[in-house]
Amino acid sequence: MRLTLWFLGLFGMAVALALFASTNPGTVTVFWPPYRVDLSLNLVVLVLIVMFGLVHVALKGLSALFAIPRQARSWRLRYQERLMHSALLDALSHLVAGRFIRARKGAEQVLAREAALTRGGEVWPDAPRLRVLAHLLAAESAQALQDKAARETHFQQALAESAAADASGTRDGLQLRAVRWSLEDRDPGAALSWLAQLPSGVARRTVALRLRLKVARLAGQHDLALETARLLVKHKAFSEAAAHSLVRALALEYIQTAQEPERLAQIWSRLESGEKTVPEVATAAAGRLLRLGGDVSQAFDWLLPVWERLVNPSQGLSQDQKIVLVRIMENGFSAAGVTIDTSWLSRIERAQQAAPGDAALQYLAGVACLHLQLWGKAQQLIRQALPRLEDAGLLTRAWQVLAELAQQQGDEVQAMASWKSAAQVTLRRKV
Repeated sequence: MRLTLWFLGLFGMAVALALFASTNPGTVTVFWPPYRVDLSLNLVVLVLIVMFGLVHVALKGLSALFAIPRQARSWRLRYQERLMHSALLDALSHLVAGRFIRARKGAEQVLAREAALTRGGEVWPDAPRLRVLAHLLAAESAQALQDKAARETHFQQALAESAAADASGTRDGLQLRAVRWSLEDRDPGAALSWLAQLPSGVARRTVALRLRLKVARLAGQHDLALETARLLVKHKAFSEAAAHSLVRALALEYIQTAQEPERLAQIWSRLESGEKTVPEVATAAAGRLLRLGGDVSQAFDWLLPVWERLVNPSQGLSQDQKIVLVRIMENGFSAAGVTIDTSWLSRIERAQQAAPGDAALQYLAGVACLHLQLWGKAQQLIRQALPRLEDAGLLTRAWQVLAELAQQQGDEVQAMASWKSAAQVTLRRKV
């Protein structure tokens, strides 16, 4: 369709020119004393058109002639750029493939070509970023080869180049690589120093938070590690199960660092409410507090959310979590002696009555009665729980309690039988 329209336009112009030229009687007179020249107007128009075309062609030819040096220079620059980009890709390919010596040579080749271009007076906008990336590849290869001196040399040069305006955006990557190298060198002090130099926006990125978590754990800064893990969870950097496991592990590590009850109380206050209700965390904190000689009532307060979860049918605890809770509470009863909070005794009785087939709860009720000097009831509850106790530790402890009660009653035969049963359970557990 467009071709048809072009033909129609050309034919129309041809007809118009023919009509104009055939019926145009005009003349152009040129006076050049003592001469006079009369020319047809059609001839003059034709000559002007031809002259305009010749001048235009001549100017285009001159322009192309004078542009040859500039085009040759541009072609040489593009050729050198292609060579440098190819060398940079080769270096990156070698680095990914584990050929670190070749990767460093490729990066140094890029730097050599770029330096030659710069000495020749060539200026192109991507040169600073190319130099930074080449130095970074060389430093990464040197780090893999454990050549710390070469790594530092290339890294410092890359940092210097990244300060240029044309290399903006590369400094953040260099600092993150420095953090990772410090981690590989097991130098948490240097890693923390590099992390502190990161801009606030970069420090909130997921990759920076992951690095900060590793550095904090390496440096033993459990509070910083836990805070960083919380930020990663908010950024959805882990799956729900992995996030729960990570936060739980960090909280447990943080709790185990406490060497005094006051320090443990400070650590507990820094935990979030959701972390305090995790059974492993609460039982670990309460057990640590009891071992450090802390307040027994405070330890039981920490255990209260776990206990409520135990008696709540919609939540509940696993068998292992239940056994740990029972052991910690037994240790708490031993530390409290006869000063056990009666509210806890009532809670245990209600739970045991609600689940009469639960041997662990029955054993716990018997232990509570034992420390309240209700020896008859304690003996009865523990004997009822014995056949159904599956945990070897609780079973051993149950036989030991029965042996102690038999000795108090003067029944040496029963005491010896109970001690023997406890020893047999211990032996089976070791085997």
